[in-house]
Amino acid sequence: MAKATKNQNIEQEQFSEDSHKASSEEKSNVQEETIDEVSSQSDEEVEETEVTTEGDEKEEEQELSLEEQLKNDLQAQKDKYVRLFAEFENYKRRTSKERMDLYKTAGQEVMQSLLPVLDDFERALKEVKKSDDNELIKGIELINNKLSETLKSKGLSPMNVNSGDVFDADIHEAITQIPAPTDELKGKIVDVVEKGYTLGDKIIRYPKVVTGK
Repeated sequence: MAKATKNQNIEQEQFSEDSHKASSEEKSNVQEETIDEVSSQSDEEVEETEVTTEGDEKEEEQELSLEEQLKNDLQAQKDKYVRLFAEFENYKRRTSKERMDLYKTAGQEVMQSLLPVLDDFERALKEVKKSDDNELIKGIELINNKLSETLKSKGLSPMNVNSGDVFDADIHEAITQIPAPTDELKGKIVDVVEKGYTLGDKIIRYPKVVTGK
């Protein structure tokens, strides 16, 4: 009886120890699972933080890239405006000069067509002066002077070229060359065959001259 009781106590103690051991192992497993869950959550949070950081960096890069693009576009528009303004100013100056030149040389063809008439009046006046008819001379002189003054008021002017002037190929047209009557006339103008005329600052007919050699 006593022996049976003793064995029963031993079995109870052993059961108690096994239960305690099992409880301890269960607690240990729960703690490990908790640690694993916390560790997993921490890893997920770290990954989320890294993703968020990368996203923020990309957004900042995009913002910087957009700002640089806007700056470049603005600078390009400024350069385009400056070029257009410079081209427009050049266009205004060019057209203004063309208008002035056109105004100065307006009717150039008409003026050139009247030059032979002036030449004829001068020849007629020279021939009339050989006669004794003073009234005829005065009449031709009056017409010639009136025509000359009218054309002069429109910008036409005779070029002042005389015998003895130095020949200049830029403004004189040599039609022939003869032996110089004197040493002083060598390389100079000996005679003026036809007058030259300017309209404004432009030569519309070069004087025809004879030079000495």
